[in-house]
Amino acid sequence: MSKSVVVISGGLSSPSSSSMLGSQIGESIVGKLAATGTGAKLNNIELREYAGEITNNMLTGFASPNLQRVINAVTEADVLIAVSPVFTASISGLFKSFLDILDPKTLMGKPVVLAATAGTQRHQLAIDYAMRPIFAYLRADIMPTTVFAASEDFGGQGITGTLTERARRVAHEVLISLSAKDGTLKGDDELGDTRSIAPSVSEFADPNDGMTSLPFETLLANLRPAGK
Repeated sequence: MSKSVVVISGGLSSPSSSSMLGSQIGESIVGKLAATGTGAKLNNIELREYAGEITNNMLTGFASPNLQRVINAVTEADVLIAVSPVFTASISGLFKSFLDILDPKTLMGKPVVLAATAGTQRHQLAIDYAMRPIFAYLRADIMPTTVFAASEDFGGQGITGTLTERARRVAHEVLISLSAKDGTLKGDDELGDTRSIAPSVSEFADPNDGMTSLPFETLLANLRPAGK
C-alpha cells in the first residue's frame, strides 16, 4: 500500500526556506521507501496559503472546505514533517495556530519529523524547547533526528550537503518506525545507531556532518554576562 508523506511548513515568505527544507526531507523519505519497494506520495502544504482560514477556524470552531482538506491530509498521513521558521526565539504563530485547531488525537503515534529554519545557528535549540514539547504533548512518534537549517546551510542550488545527510538519516529512522508499526516494510541494514548524538542539545548536531556541537554547559556559559 502506498504511503502518504505530508509536509506542513509555517513559513510566511515565498519562496519559503521552511518549505524547501521540508520538501528535501520528504523527498529523502519517499526515496528511502521506494528503495524498499514501497510507493509513497509527497504532499507539501504551505500554511501561509490558509492563514485566513486558520484564523477563522480558531474564532468560529469551523473549518472551511479547503482547510478541512488540509486537516484531513495531516490526519491521514503516514508520516508528517513539521517545519517552522524561528520567530522571536520560538515557532511561528501561524504554525502554532494550525496545531491548535487539530484534534488532540490527530498525531497520536504518528511518525513526525521536526525541523526548523532561522537566520543564524544561535536558534538551533528552538526545536527542542519550542517544538518538541508540543508534539510530545500530542503523543506523536517523534523521530530521534531533528533537522535545523540556518541561512548559511542553503546554497545556490538548494540546501547543502550537510542537510542532505541529515535528511537521509531521518529517512532511515522513519523507515524503522513504519516497519515497527505494520511489519510490511523491509529493514534497513545501513541504518546503524540512530540514538541521539547529543541528548542535551538539538539532535541535529552530528559531530560528523561538519557542524559544530557545543556541550550544553558551554552554551550556558556563553550566555552569562562577563564576570558572573
